Amino acid sequence: RVNLADVRLPDGRHLDHYLIRLRPVAVATVVNAANEVLLLWRHRFITDAWGWELAAGVVEDGEDIADAAAREMEEETGWRPGPLRHLLSVEPSNGLTDARHHIYWAEEASYVGHPEDDFESDRREWVPLKLVPDLVARGEVPAANMAAALLLLHHIRLG
Repeated sequence: RVNLADVRLPDGRHLDHYLIRLRPVAVATVVNAANEVLLLWRHRFITDAWGWELAAGVVEDGEDIADAAAREMEEETGWRPGPLRHLLSVEPSNGLTDARHHIYWAEEASYVGHPEDDFESDRREWVPLKLVPDLVARGEVPAANMAAALLLLHHIRLG
């Protein structure tokens, strides 16, 4: 929902500020034994840009966040994650929206078939985790939440 809020500043002045109310977002990926991370190459029409992302989507009413992350990963990649671990939760644009993104990862996954939501990405690839810092530096991971998650995974797995 898009709202217009009357914000009272600490000095007492008021200003109108737009805000977007969103459901929580669940995100998931897997890093395999070869230290490759499962990524999606997709186009975002709002910015008219291509980039690497993790599988993600909104959490449905009454749905457990980790279950939503697993569901999104399977729907978008065709891979069912093993036990998920919480990596981090971030608010990618807290000056405009209240959407909290909850990011999970697994160390194993099972391929269950062609992704149900294959239209959401041009391709799905296992990318060496060691390449992540360069991908981020070149702007190939444009979403801040995805860049933060991938850099943290790089740190955890590769030091």
